[in-house]
Amino acid sequence: KHLNRFWPGHRTAPPRQKTLQATLDWSYGLLSEPERLTLRKLAVFVGQFTIEAALAVVTSASMDEALSFEAIDSLVAKSMVATRPVGAMMRYRLLETTRAYALEINVDAAELAHLGERHASYCRQWLEQTNAQWKTPVTASERERLLTGLGDVRAGLDRCFGANGNVQIGVGLAASAAPVFLGLALFNECHRWTERAIQALDQTESDGRDEMHLQSALGMSLMFTHGMIEPTRVALSRGLAIAEQRGDALNQLQLLGTLHMFHHRGGNFRTALQYARHMTVISETIADPDAAEFANTFLGISLSYVGNLNEARLALESVVRHRAGISRSSKILLGFDHHNLAGSYLARILWLQGRPTQALERGHQTVGDAACMELPATLCIALIWASSVFIWTGDFDTADEHIDRLISHAEVHSLAPFLAVGQGLQCELGLCRGSIGEEVQGLQSCLVQLHAARHELQTTAFNIAIVQGYAASGRLTEAFGLIEETIRMVSANGDLSFMPELLRVKGNLYLKTQQAASDEAEKFFKQSIELSRAQSAPSWELRAAVDLATLWASQGRKAEGQKLLQTAYEQFEEGFDTADLKVAARLIAELG
Repeated sequence: KHLNRFWPGHRTAPPRQKTLQATLDWSYGLLSEPERLTLRKLAVFVGQFTIEAALAVVTSASMDEALSFEAIDSLVAKSMVATRPVGAMMRYRLLETTRAYALEINVDAAELAHLGERHASYCRQWLEQTNAQWKTPVTASERERLLTGLGDVRAGLDRCFGANGNVQIGVGLAASAAPVFLGLALFNECHRWTERAIQALDQTESDGRDEMHLQSALGMSLMFTHGMIEPTRVALSRGLAIAEQRGDALNQLQLLGTLHMFHHRGGNFRTALQYARHMTVISETIADPDAAEFANTFLGISLSYVGNLNEARLALESVVRHRAGISRSSKILLGFDHHNLAGSYLARILWLQGRPTQALERGHQTVGDAACMELPATLCIALIWASSVFIWTGDFDTADEHIDRLISHAEVHSLAPFLAVGQGLQCELGLCRGSIGEEVQGLQSCLVQLHAARHELQTTAFNIAIVQGYAASGRLTEAFGLIEETIRMVSANGDLSFMPELLRVKGNLYLKTQQAASDEAEKFFKQSIELSRAQSAPSWELRAAVDLATLWASQGRKAEGQKLLQTAYEQFEEGFDTADLKVAARLIAELG
């Protein structure tokens, strides 16, 4: 709490010490005119500031840098300005009571406006330097420094967009602040200021650069907080159009990546792949080594969803391999770390390709790395895909821990789509553990929320879980209806990596019908195995082989079943303690 400047003090104190107000009046009265002017100007800073920042604001035509420095030094000597060493640099600040006193001194309106403009201009200069030197991931001390500096940025934005503020400077300040807001995952704040600045664009003159950054940041912040809604697409498309008009390859690449995410998360996987391929072309024109890795991340993700797992793994492994042990500056800031994103999706691919142990290791590593970055979106993404791998391998306790962490983290940072995903994963896990009634209803509720946000990444997996829940409770008509709908959806939008599992689940539905249509079941099991092999997805193949071998065994064809299952099982060189491989090993022994 701030000290009350009107606290009466001791009865025996001199008159000037009877209240803090009197003390401050007395101290201010002893200052020279340059010192008074300097104190009033320094009060514009919200918290700590450097000598460079102070001189940028205090220095003017009537007060050169030498005189300004002398005035600041004198204020320090008179305890009107406090100092604190931070590393090799000295930081300055006004005590809250002193600052409040200085802000209440009546000054000329023109002086006040000029001061606000100088302060906002300095803040933009600081942001531009910060953006040029950005490192991912930021350390805790760097994050603290950035957050401290943002206090003045916020104050500058408030003044610029307030009554009689300089909107032109405010638009530029918001454009320069947006990458830092995104880099620190302050999505709601990024949304607020970029939207405000875009609304003011018609009051300013601009070459388009500021609008490009503002539209890009607005689209990204909307995506994380509200999902794949139409205003998100409009903002990103406008930003890309400006980048193309300006011939700005780096920002084209960044906006193409964001539009890839928009379509990918929206369930338009073929469209997303087109954006990813465009990214690879643009990245070849950029000298920044991060550009090729950025493009490869999104290309690998898209290739994995359309079922080209071999090429997807190569693309993502190249990103993860180059990232190992590297800490470098990055000009590509999207509110998450794309290297960690590559690792998260690589864990998924490793499981599909019959490397469950490596998948688990990669899942744990990406979560651990993400936790060190203090980027909320990065950690949520890592937790989502790691949780999926833990569920697939049958490590339900670990999955439970990670899902709880995901829900808590998404809630704290107001990441609504990720929160709904976490709640859906919780229901999916409950179904895997044998709970049916409430879990199916819970999954349906989560899907309603995700559909509203047009976040469709988990739709296929959640639909499969609901189908299995329907089947377990005897609701076969609903199960067949949903599986058919999901297969049609996957065929249309390109989410083909799940097709082998969809075919296997459909085959099992036929075995639950009154006629127990084994011929239809066998047909779908065989289609699942064939497509799994075409996609190089031994884990899906093993599941379908277990089901088909079980069916054949019930028909007296044990030898055929064992041979089929043995072939699928022998593709694995690790992960023999995971759920599917243990089931397969037991069945091979029973059929032998």
